Amino acid sequence: MTEPTPYFRMIAMVRTAPKAKRTSTTKEVRKKRRSSPSAGLKSYETALRFLGTFTDYERMSRVGYNHTTFNLTRMQKLLASVNRPHREFRSIHIAGTKGKGSTATMLAHMLRGCGFNVGLYTSPHLVDMRERIVVNDEMISQADFVRLLNELVPTLRAMPTTNRATFFEIITSIAFMYFAEKKVDFAVIETGLGGRLDSTNVIKPEVCAITTIALDHIHQLGNTVEKIAVEKAGIFKTGVPVVSVPQTPEVRSVLMKTAKSVKAPLKFTGDEIDFSYRFESSRVAGPHTRICLNTPRSRFEHLAVPLPGEHQAINCGLALAVVDALRERGFEIQDNGVLEGLNRTKLSGRMELICQDPRILIDGAHNPTSMEALIKTIGQHVIYDSMVVIFGCAADKDVDGMMDQIALGADKVIFTKNGSIRSADPEELALRFEERTGRMAQWASDVGEAIRTAASVATRGDLICITGSFYLAGEAKKHLIDRGLMK
Repeated sequence: MTEPTPYFRMIAMVRTAPKAKRTSTTKEVRKKRRSSPSAGLKSYETALRFLGTFTDYERMSRVGYNHTTFNLTRMQKLLASVNRPHREFRSIHIAGTKGKGSTATMLAHMLRGCGFNVGLYTSPHLVDMRERIVVNDEMISQADFVRLLNELVPTLRAMPTTNRATFFEIITSIAFMYFAEKKVDFAVIETGLGGRLDSTNVIKPEVCAITTIALDHIHQLGNTVEKIAVEKAGIFKTGVPVVSVPQTPEVRSVLMKTAKSVKAPLKFTGDEIDFSYRFESSRVAGPHTRICLNTPRSRFEHLAVPLPGEHQAINCGLALAVVDALRERGFEIQDNGVLEGLNRTKLSGRMELICQDPRILIDGAHNPTSMEALIKTIGQHVIYDSMVVIFGCAADKDVDGMMDQIALGADKVIFTKNGSIRSADPEELALRFEERTGRMAQWASDVGEAIRTAASVATRGDLICITGSFYLAGEAKKHLIDRGLMK
């Protein structure tokens, strides 16, 4: 059984760059916030129920992607009501189709290793909402979450029913308020959906980063990689440097065109930034990937990537490219701190072994590209006799593409619901898999039943892999925690 992700030990703060400008009324506003009476939400559970009354596009099957559903003006007004906290800290903004959370987490750990006070905002969460809002590897407390939400309640209740804030806008606002209160030196911010109209796109970052762009959320962002790239590139800001992983020619062209239009310097790892990686295995370290990244300011040679998989080597290279871009902007960032932070990186929901008997691994892979990477990474890093895959995904995903990848690695497949109203019907998934591959499959009504079925046929040498969405991975983890099978 696995233990929770260990927290960083506290290190002396090293702030060599000037602080972000703060408004003259910041201290007064903070004092007023702490002394103001409660808006009525008395507990974390009550706060979650209140949030549940707001539109949550993450769990909806079809969402119109426009200025009505995704409204930065509404977001700006919400932040203005709490004195625009997003202007009080420096940030790094990360967009892309896959690898955002991994890149953001590795970068946050690198900066933390250098002694900076670091905020991290990611989505979705696995078990607890507060996983999304982290400072120095510690989740926001329940008390702080409730208190900050209470500060937003008057504004939220005053909004017209035809133009209410969304769940994601509220959570993003709480994150920005918390980062401002904690006086973070850097906040590493992952976009939710797209980029151009995403709630996070109100910040003016120090650096923008683009992870691998592929087909996903096609009903919202477009049915070609070019259209999706336009939305992701919507986070580019005038004069703000952009770094990207290698992209397909179509995506690269869009990113270059957008960067040129807003006068944002753009560099790609493997091109303007010298970058390479290799997979290797040793008796001491086991199977792992090492990377090299060199620029006039940085020289990182043969660094071991802390997360398994060649795709994580690409994400790690992007995080290092952001570090290099920060150095170019005048921030003093020491190599030793970067390496120390990187070596401490842990990440839930990605190739995470959550139980040893039976062996259960969870991963949030939710599109064909990430599923391909998962199957390949398991083959490289995990020894097993046979693999049982428990799979559930949203109905609007590229189900066939993911099934093709699963069929290449799974010895047995059990389909189930992914815990969202967007979830594809598991019985239909099983039939679809059998028709497409000619192989038998089972289905279960929920993840608990699926785990029991898988465990009944798995031997000590087998592996149970639960994948298809972060919601399913989170439900599996919560199921085992509730039954005392993991802490």
